[in-house]
Amino acid sequence: MIEGVKHIVAVASGKGGVGKSTVTANLALAMAAEGYRVGLLDADIYGPSQAQMLGIGQGVRPQSAGENSFKPLEAHGIKAMSMAFMVDITEPMVWRGPMVAGAFQQLLNQTDWGELDYLFIDMPPGTGDIQLTLAQKVPVSGAVIVTTPQDIALLDARKGIEMFRKVNVPVLGIVENMSLHTCSNCGHHEPIFGEGGGERIAEQYGTSLLGKLPLELAIREQVDSGKPTVVAEPEGEVTAIFRNVARAVVEGVESQSEEGPSISFGD
Repeated sequence: MIEGVKHIVAVASGKGGVGKSTVTANLALAMAAEGYRVGLLDADIYGPSQAQMLGIGQGVRPQSAGENSFKPLEAHGIKAMSMAFMVDITEPMVWRGPMVAGAFQQLLNQTDWGELDYLFIDMPPGTGDIQLTLAQKVPVSGAVIVTTPQDIALLDARKGIEMFRKVNVPVLGIVENMSLHTCSNCGHHEPIFGEGGGERIAEQYGTSLLGKLPLELAIREQVDSGKPTVVAEPEGEVTAIFRNVARAVVEGVESQSEEGPSISFGD
């Protein structure tokens, strides 16, 4: 276990473009709003986005915390670490899998996280090297799967669930993003990406639908500007959804703890 960190929660998706990083940032901030000490590791080495989402300026670097460790940066009351803090993010990371997996382990293990109740890991999309390294080397308390209701996203979300199941990481539940669009002119509700997908996949795999988030322009604008919805609109409806998801994650993690460890390490 990482010293001082009580629980690690991976936030994953089978495919890109479903809003996983936006959900991770807001979920971490919602957990902090619930009174927990929270950290966020951006594990997307090729395309880190949490620095911008949390409003941490380009070129800001973490301070050294000893010979082989760094202090995480702080934003909106949570601690954060990302590849974006180490390199020029305008340059592409042309790395092979083992280098990426090694960089992930360094970011995780050489960050002086201090005392945390929850460390959220914003996973890259897919089921590749970093996912395998995480499952094999890190005692993960549980995983949250982010999907949209459309069939192609659900197909990939199933792969994510199956992957975590194979390595005995508990799937805490599913967050369905972009589930309903409300027209800003007339108020008409429309399920642009389909409907009921999150419920179906949760039922199929015996897990929970943790929350359904609307397709809203403001959510995108807020993370792009470095003030995610939970910070920008602390009393808003979307923030209330994120806080409900955060409470459900706590319940899921605590119920796993009561049942005893269900983590196994790969070879």
